[in-house]
Amino acid sequence: MIFVPPARRPSALLLVLAVFLLAACSSAPDSAERTGGVELPTPHQDFDYQIGGAYPPPSGVRAVVRDRSAAPARGLYNVCYVNAFQAQPDALPWWQSNHPDLLLRDGHGRPVIDEDWDEALLDLSTADKRARLVEVVGPWIDGCADSGHQAVEPDNLDSYTRSRGLLKASDAAAYAALISERAHTAGLAAGQKNTAELLPRHAAMGFDFAVAEECARYDECGDYASAYDDRVFVVEYRAADFTRACRAWGERLSIVLRDRDVRPAGDAGYVRRTC
Repeated sequence: MIFVPPARRPSALLLVLAVFLLAACSSAPDSAERTGGVELPTPHQDFDYQIGGAYPPPSGVRAVVRDRSAAPARGLYNVCYVNAFQAQPDALPWWQSNHPDLLLRDGHGRPVIDEDWDEALLDLSTADKRARLVEVVGPWIDGCADSGHQAVEPDNLDSYTRSRGLLKASDAAAYAALISERAHTAGLAAGQKNTAELLPRHAAMGFDFAVAEECARYDECGDYASAYDDRVFVVEYRAADFTRACRAWGERLSIVLRDRDVRPAGDAGYVRRTC
């Protein structure tokens, strides 16, 4: 009689590993692309810009940008808004009490204010201050990752242009590189917010995509598209600029028309259209 050994059963460890891999593959979006350990946004996907307040994403939306205080939208590509270069108006007392020397100050010792948004500029002028600022902003970015976002949008990269000459473009670029590094360490993609003049430095700054406000209005959409392989979220606030963006870039970029206050759906004045 010939002895036929029984089929070998896979070990419990292998079974657990197989289940884990299957679940990971099935939960990842079909369109997802990863590089360097982070998930990149898909070019030309319908998105919504909700930094003025979260609300249920409209039908067809595949990506959403929300403030870091808001929960991500389940099943979508979520970008976490962080004001990394300026202080929110209601946060100025906190900065004054805890990190007064990290606020940019004029010759009279007064904080330099972005008058359009009533926000104090952060002081990026030295390597030491930039490193210390990351110690403050970094945990916010970590929180975005912990809550389930896939990317971060650090706002006000262009604050140096409102610094009355106290900050340079190189200061902003050096700080941006630290922010991107922290985002990547947390497993998040990092997006360049506006500031087309720094696009030649986008690789050094470590950004993976862009959020470009009014790039059609200022004829900058093509520059962002070239730098980021069409991974650009375009936000226009005027109907004529939105129409121009759709005609020129509607087949390549993610474009939305929003009201300038980016109000939640249902609020008076809410506007949202896509190409």
